Amino acid sequence: MTGPTQPPDLDVSKLQPALARLLRPLVRLFIRQGITFPAIADLLRELYVNVAEYDFGLAGKSQTDSRVSLLTGIHRKEVRRLRGSGAPVSTTPVTLSRTSRILACWLAASSFTDEQGHPLPLPRVAPAGEPSFDTLVEMVTKDVRPRAVLDDWLDRGVVAIDERDRVRLLDTAFVPRGGDPQQMHYFGRNLHDHIAAAVANIEGRSPRFLERAVHYDGLSEAAARQLEHTSRQLALESLQTANRAAHTLCDSDGGGSWRWNFGVYVFAEPTGQQIEPPAAHPAEVQEG
Repeated sequence: MTGPTQPPDLDVSKLQPALARLLRPLVRLFIRQGITFPAIADLLRELYVNVAEYDFGLAGKSQTDSRVSLLTGIHRKEVRRLRGSGAPVSTTPVTLSRTSRILACWLAASSFTDEQGHPLPLPRVAPAGEPSFDTLVEMVTKDVRPRAVLDDWLDRGVVAIDERDRVRLLDTAFVPRGGDPQQMHYFGRNLHDHIAAAVANIEGRSPRFLERAVHYDGLSEAAARQLEHTSRQLALESLQTANRAAHTLCDSDGGGSWRWNFGVYVFAEPTGQQIEPPAAHPAEVQEG
């Protein structure tokens, strides 16, 4: 296997300011959580060796300690100690995978949505052939009772029981609790995929991944919050449309070894720097 190569026209020094900006919020998180620099340095050392070992092998040749040391700048003694730990494996917790699949079905299947594509409130049980929460769960898994799923979701604030004793999906279903295993899983997966798409574009992969943003500077707080609200609504509509398309396609797909991720983000913050009014600047559409 031949690993990715550096594009000949890439000025590595230009990466440093971008990396500093990229890493700054992560360093802020590390400090707040008590993760020290030596701990991150140890993790980076392991990752450098692991990536060099598994992603930069030469076709038909076994990877050696000397080559890993050359690629990473880490002493061969340390390379020898760290090699062989196995490539990092990204796994989705069983409960999270099950929850995601049930929610995806509720948000996409025509029998569980209204004409506008909104998730219907579902009776807990219903006559055969009619939609219910039990049939929703049983369409996705037979390994757990619908009542157990309902109790778990009620406790986590994913659903609520309305005045007609129907199970209603809440908006908070899309927002994991701060710091819980769900949020940590998506934190790693979604940031990985966004960065991986941007890196692939820098490396000149073809076709390029879609990685764009629209941004304005010099806004008032009111304007920034209004744009945040508007873009949040647009983002949710896009996610729901993509979910319905994927759900429909999966009905006829034979399966395989690929995965797909479509994500969006919205961000706003005070900069502490007053600049010209935004009207003086046209919209900037950034493509990675």
